[in-house]
Formats: sequence, C-alpha cells, structure tokens
Amino acid sequence: MNNLQQLLQMGQQLQSKVAEIQERLDAQEISASSGGGMVKATVDGKGAIKSLSIDGTVVDPEDVEMLEDLVLAAVTEAQNKARVHYEEEMKKATGGLPMNLPGLF
Repeated sequence: MNNLQQLLQMGQQLQSKVAEIQERLDAQEISASSGGGMVKATVDGKGAIKSLSIDGTVVDPEDVEMLEDLVLAAVTEAQNKARVHYEEEMKKATGGLPMNLPGLF
C-alpha cells in the first residue's frame, strides 16, 4: 500500500510541475520571420499566435499570394519553435516519461 501512496504522490507532484510549466509557457514569446524579416510572427510557448507584423513594402495587391506564403511561413516556423520548446520543457519536468498516459492529465 505504501508504494501506491508514493506513486500517487509522485503523480501529484508531476501534475503540479506541468501546471507551472504551462503557466510559464503562456507568458513566453517565441518569434520567427520570413522574407528577410519582412513578416514576423510571435506566438506564446504553446504556439498560439500573439502578434503578426508585416512590412508595408511587401504588400503588393498584384501579388497577394507571395504575402500569404510569407505569413504562412513565419507563423509555421514560430509554432514549430514553440512546439519543440514545449516538448523540451515537458521532458525536463517528467524526466522523459511519456505525457500521453491515459487519465494522468
């Protein structure tokens, strides 16, 4: 019975660590740009878009497709960086345990 209590306590500690990390990730900003910095996307540590800036010189009504591509590239790169950062933080907190254990979180 003592082992079960220890396991439950470890689970609660892990859950608390994960909650702390998620709060920190919400406050973090991760940025990426495309087009030589003409389009910049900023996301939080979980990948949610926080801001997008576009240099006015890249806005060409005759070439909307290029602008769309630049925006998509910047957002995708920022979200990929955030995903990698998130996974690294979770691995630190869990000591490498898989985070997809049913019913754990």
